[in-house]
Amino acid sequence: SSSCLHPTQLTTITTTMKHYALAAAILANQSSFAVNAFAIPSSLRLSAPHSSSCLHSTRDHIEAKRKEWSLDGPSSSLIPEVIEQMESDKEFKELAKKISRIGVDGMTKEERAERRRALEDLGAPNFMKFVVAKDEEENVQDSHIQNNRLYRAHPTILQLNIGLFCNQACTHCHVESSPLRKEETMSANVAARCLELLQNTPTIDTLDLTGGAPELNGQFRFLVKMARQWAIENGRKLTIIDRCNLTVLLEPSQEDLVDFLKENSVKVVASLPCYGEDNVDAQRGRGVFQRSIAALHKLNEAGYGSSSSDLELDLVYNPSGAFLPPSQESLEGDYKRELLDNFGIEFNNLITITNMPIKRFADHLAKQGQMKEYMELLVNNYNPQTVGGLMCLNTISVGWDGSLYDCDFNQQLGMGIAGKSEESSSAKRKFSIFDIDCLTDLEKYSVLTDNHCFGCTAGSGSSCQGATA
Repeated sequence: SSSCLHPTQLTTITTTMKHYALAAAILANQSSFAVNAFAIPSSLRLSAPHSSSCLHSTRDHIEAKRKEWSLDGPSSSLIPEVIEQMESDKEFKELAKKISRIGVDGMTKEERAERRRALEDLGAPNFMKFVVAKDEEENVQDSHIQNNRLYRAHPTILQLNIGLFCNQACTHCHVESSPLRKEETMSANVAARCLELLQNTPTIDTLDLTGGAPELNGQFRFLVKMARQWAIENGRKLTIIDRCNLTVLLEPSQEDLVDFLKENSVKVVASLPCYGEDNVDAQRGRGVFQRSIAALHKLNEAGYGSSSSDLELDLVYNPSGAFLPPSQESLEGDYKRELLDNFGIEFNNLITITNMPIKRFADHLAKQGQMKEYMELLVNNYNPQTVGGLMCLNTISVGWDGSLYDCDFNQQLGMGIAGKSEESSSAKRKFSIFDIDCLTDLEKYSVLTDNHCFGCTAGSGSSCQGATA
């Protein structure tokens, strides 16, 4: 299908993008590791699919497909294999040396300079000036824009990045997670304060937990259980989201994870960048697709993804290269057909997310000399109808250390929400969850924007919740 890139189209992207994602973690551990970090050992391989006889009912077909893709036995952790493979990559060592020389902040500044030069070459102004000019051209009245600044509405989503530790180290991970990121993890104190802010902010209807692999963080189950218990006791409708990499469901320490998610009515939003094995493995590593299919079967067997169940299962697609996602609606149809026919998998919705020109993808664009071309693509496909759906307008993003951000992308760029404190009338400072009593306290501060924001307004728009227009 044209919706998913063939492995040959992914070769260069996969080779260059994996490195930046792990460099910071390696440097923090003062060691040199390689980045081919997601191959599955032979002991973890799933049984190969085989042809089945013609089935007379959809349910029989689903059951047969699940048997075809069943595990050959209990799985072991991915983590030792991931770390072992992170110890011998020459190209990654060169990148690690660069980060050692200029730091992660230095790399971020280089990315921003590349985007700025690309926009200057295109004759495009900065993001907010561009948005305001387009609104004026098309006579669009946007209530969120005041004095050339973007202001949020009442927050409805509290998104917590509870840690960067993960059992994988994927190329599509814009937060640069890996098994080495053990120090960047949310404390019990920060988790408890996040729950207080949730309780103090009546407009919040969604608690969105991400990482890393959030399930491997010690505060994950505490946050889920306490939030669900509080919502029930107070008659408050609350959606709790687990942003899941799927393979974590097969980790030895997580045998009861699916049951836990079900018991607490947690919505699962899972990454599956394509419905074909070759394409996924080319982007995420050998064997990851089969392991993901097994995890999806576990979720389906628990009732997730069924039209007759309240347990929601959404999948996430992101492009494998420098192009925009196809129509979310049409691609969802392809996913549902292919996954049901070939693997007996059901799910609710597909979320499409645009590749943001930051971190490892920005590094790839710069190395390939494609930054100008990609920024031109984003600018030329600007859609004013996406502005009202920007996630920064209704989402508060919290880092593992309690720092506050307008969105997850700003969090990775260190662009924290800042304002003047009550004690000082001049200097601005970045806020943390301990500086506010309620999340609506942040409405008076404008959203921090930069040239990466063109990624959220191109085409059908992009957010953690999917297309916005």
